[in-house]
Amino acid sequence: MSASEIYGQNLSYSDIQCVLNEVNLDSLPVLNISILRTVMIDSITPFLRYHAYGIDHNAIIEFGRYDNIFQEAVGGETELLNTLTDVVLIFMPLESIAWRLARSFSSLSSAEVEQEIVRINEYTQEIIEGIRSQTQAMILWHGFETPLSPGAGIYDYQNENGQMAAIRSLNDDLKSALSLIHNAYFVDVDLCRARVGENAFYDLRLWHMNKAPYSVDGLREIATEEMKFIRPLLGRNKKCLVLDCDNTLWGGIIGEDNLSGIKIGNTYPGSCFWEFQQEIINLYERGIILALCSKNNEADVWQVFDEHPDMLLNREHIATARINWQDKVSNLRQIASDLNIALDSMVFMDDSEFEISMVRQELPEVTAIILPVKKPTNYRKILADCGFFDTPTVSEEDKKRGAMYLAENKRNILKNEAGDLSLYYESLNMEVEIYEADEFSISRIAQLTQKTNQFNLTTRRYSDSDIECMVADQDASVLYLRLKDRFGDSGIVGVCVLRFASGQTFIDSLLLSCRVLGRKVENIFVVKIMEYAKDRGATNIVGEYYATAKNEQVEFFFRDMSFTEIKTDRAEPDRVFQYSLDGNLPEIPDFFKSISFLK
Repeated sequence: MSASEIYGQNLSYSDIQCVLNEVNLDSLPVLNISILRTVMIDSITPFLRYHAYGIDHNAIIEFGRYDNIFQEAVGGETELLNTLTDVVLIFMPLESIAWRLARSFSSLSSAEVEQEIVRINEYTQEIIEGIRSQTQAMILWHGFETPLSPGAGIYDYQNENGQMAAIRSLNDDLKSALSLIHNAYFVDVDLCRARVGENAFYDLRLWHMNKAPYSVDGLREIATEEMKFIRPLLGRNKKCLVLDCDNTLWGGIIGEDNLSGIKIGNTYPGSCFWEFQQEIINLYERGIILALCSKNNEADVWQVFDEHPDMLLNREHIATARINWQDKVSNLRQIASDLNIALDSMVFMDDSEFEISMVRQELPEVTAIILPVKKPTNYRKILADCGFFDTPTVSEEDKKRGAMYLAENKRNILKNEAGDLSLYYESLNMEVEIYEADEFSISRIAQLTQKTNQFNLTTRRYSDSDIECMVADQDASVLYLRLKDRFGDSGIVGVCVLRFASGQTFIDSLLLSCRVLGRKVENIFVVKIMEYAKDRGATNIVGEYYATAKNEQVEFFFRDMSFTEIKTDRAEPDRVFQYSLDGNLPEIPDFFKSISFLK
């Protein structure tokens, strides 16, 4: 079975071990995870490897020595922190570094508490800086757990200088310290514990015997939480939520129950669907694309959207819809085509086990989630807890994504009506702006390198700090492209990283968001890049192509732009192309309203 067919099933610890023993992980890309700890956490390994397998990676887990974090982070006494490291996990419960603060708080004076807080903050800061000096890997630091039974009992909750307040202050300080370091994040263990429940989260017997505090259920939840950070690091978080309608967005069947008979509103059972829709809108506000896939009469569905007084979702939230009586597998393929996204970017939710099973079988790339029709009370929680759409940061452009895809749908309608492609392009009134990267664009540029897969010639992934270094490098340039048209501003949709050496310009990275493919924007970008390189004194420009499972469409893009393929002795890249800048450059389309390069 493929990873996508197995992953997501509610497997036991032993089942997961069996899966990992049976599958071939060696052929998958490696995800190097280093764990520094002051507690025994080794049993988390199969959960991390299982989650990594679910996104087609082979997780190699390495542990630092027990209770040796400071020496390894600051003293460099480890081989776990280096350029190959992808993720660093830090497990340092408060008990292991400040026993009295964690277990004997009432014995401390106010001055002693303050001294401990200052000491711990300085200690954690040194560790963070020590790790970052050795590796640019993602850092996930597991926060200090607050006691469910503080030493002063219920009085502590009323006391602004109590134990709970002190530990929350430590966590706030830790979050602040991590926020100043790129690609470093705070993992809230209290949230993991709350979802599992204290009795199921800890294993007190193992704590006393081996200093291993967490139960199997606790480790499972922590690994699941960590994957919410790791998945987007690898560009594997989801972009689109596709929804059924009947018994999903509302209770009942619109074709049978009519507008007044379906259930949605502030009272049960309609409140279940009302809350579910609110959670869907929360995702929309974070930049998740929404689509409908429903076996229904289209007019009936839109009547609910337009006329039902308790509907929270409206047409403007929906980027595209396939409402008909065709099979949902075909409709999901069409939705992916409409949005120009990969199938593995989609999550499909339906109340029908038949539909979910068919999608899982025919489209294993799509993550299909069953909504238990007899328990609509669980719908909101299922969506909120799935973690497939989580990202550690949300940009302003992310928040506009739903509206951008809706605008794209309008463009496609216009395209189908226009008939003549050139007239269609001209009617868009497209405006292209190309800039050198600045401090305001770095995060968006890095984000695009991390998640763009289809039009991406080399698929090199860069962090904010990587982009910052290249911007400051005299022998490199980072360019980005913005696109506007009559339907709106698509924002930053293109990125190019250039490196200069001995009269040559090397295109280190060239990528374009799938939202704007097919409008010849890529042609404009490359010609302007060539002009830029020529102005820098380059006599030729070299582009590379590294093949991946998703970028086959750009294998011969440079050739199509009149580059000449050259042979090399290297196994990688798969193809190398070159263009002499001494002669004329390729012509650019004349249907753009304006093209500007603002250095």
